[in-house]
Amino acid sequence: MWLQRRYNEAAKEGKLGKAMEGRNERMMRMTERTGIHHDSNSRHSDIAKLPNLVYLNLSSNKLRSLPAELGNMVSLRELLLNNNLLRVLPYELGRLFQLQTLGLKGNPLSQDILNLYQEPDGTRKLLNYMLDNLAVHPEQLPQRPWITLKERDQMIPTAVFTVMCYNVLCDKYATRQLYGYCPSWALNWEYRKKGIMEEITSCDADIISLQEVETEQYYMLFLETLKERGYDGYFCPKSRAKLVSEQERKHVDGCAVFFKTEKFTLIQKHTVEFNQVAMANSEGSEVMLNRVMTKDNIGVAVLLEVNKDMFSGGMKPPQERQLILVANAHMHWDPEYSDVKLIQTMMFLSELKSIAERASGSVATGSPTSDPSSIPIVLCADLNSLPDSGVVEYLSDGGVAENHKDFKELRYSECLTNFNCNGKNGNSDGSITHSFQLKSAYDSNLMPYTNYTYDFKGVIDYIFFSKTHMSVLGMLGPLDSQWLIDNNITGCPHPHIPSDHFSLLAQLELHPPLPHPLNPLNGLHLPVHSTACGPVGARSNKEN
Repeated sequence: MWLQRRYNEAAKEGKLGKAMEGRNERMMRMTERTGIHHDSNSRHSDIAKLPNLVYLNLSSNKLRSLPAELGNMVSLRELLLNNNLLRVLPYELGRLFQLQTLGLKGNPLSQDILNLYQEPDGTRKLLNYMLDNLAVHPEQLPQRPWITLKERDQMIPTAVFTVMCYNVLCDKYATRQLYGYCPSWALNWEYRKKGIMEEITSCDADIISLQEVETEQYYMLFLETLKERGYDGYFCPKSRAKLVSEQERKHVDGCAVFFKTEKFTLIQKHTVEFNQVAMANSEGSEVMLNRVMTKDNIGVAVLLEVNKDMFSGGMKPPQERQLILVANAHMHWDPEYSDVKLIQTMMFLSELKSIAERASGSVATGSPTSDPSSIPIVLCADLNSLPDSGVVEYLSDGGVAENHKDFKELRYSECLTNFNCNGKNGNSDGSITHSFQLKSAYDSNLMPYTNYTYDFKGVIDYIFFSKTHMSVLGMLGPLDSQWLIDNNITGCPHPHIPSDHFSLLAQLELHPPLPHPLNPLNGLHLPVHSTACGPVGARSNKEN
């Protein structure tokens, strides 16, 4: 017989549903239980059906063994097994990564277990040992489905290409403190990098955007491996790389973009350091200086020419050369800084506008008819923002209100106009807008999560594209959620999953440019359009 001692807050408030469902829900929501003596061990595995328990006392129960299912109770903070008849412990107990107190006194345990347990911080050392030695089933990941939305247009010469977005989890961040549910050997970079490269190479994308790429690993692993497969790339570390020693600089992470050279030719490359843009556009705002400028996130962009061989269809390929701007960024992580994420996104699009303006020839010629949206754009990013955030609203809808809740009522209004499509003139409706018409390649309901950890599961990674120039033909679907449940995977990384993020892969169709007046730029002939948007307040940090 099990006796309930304490419920969670929901039970205390009496919000447990209908009377017939109340008992089951109370059982599921219990956070503390204690046991009394049993004559049989046959039903001990039933306790694992209470996943929210934080305290469990099984002391003095004459237990000779423990069910392996006990390892599924990952919410446990305290587990008392004192004064039983236990000689061995199931390795599954190592999965109790949040356990702070483990009572084992009064059991005839083996000397190996006792030696570890009696060391300083013995509970943690014993659990780590058990997790590291827990057998991992050789079952492979189920294949993620490819979802086809439509077929390629056969009537006009379109260019079809695939884009990958993937946060690879930098080695420096892959610690047991953050990912205690993962064995230490599966967190090790030498192990994880094999799975990461297998993920990247198996997708065989034409354009690859990676976040959290360690500087040394970019040159020694990613660039070296992908060059052998016909890619070239561009990388920039976070801004703090300038402030640390040469040895430390090797381990600073950043963003990288790779592209297949048989399909694209590099024209320009750019780096956007958000702290520098924030400083240049602070307009005396203390919150801009104290909250935004102090973050060292960056974005990168490459201007590519699409090789004519990519165009196929019922007509000849376009005579004009086609450019495309590929951008990649990693925004600040902290949920308490929604204002910073939104402003970083605004700064990035403002800088991309400046790059696109120059690419369209308006800056070079002084033409008043520049239109940054005439250059197709693909934006990949770990935005660290959910689909209902101001960041995603800004990108998808073309703007947000300057009093949006994500600004946290902080005084940003003066400097925000620097990033407005219409510049200092602003918009009559009090919104901050951008110059691009963007659409997410993934429907908001398709992927239940792109980041999957014990504490957080949600969509924070995105691929956006210019909807006036491109359409999405298909994408890589989500991993089977039931497989994660059946294998008791409460978070990633995992021996079968090398990052805490899942990759995104989309197939895009680029429509050819329409005939327009030609404008020369470095030997390229680009279409020129008109726009209502004026000059942007921030300048791009360009690296040629």
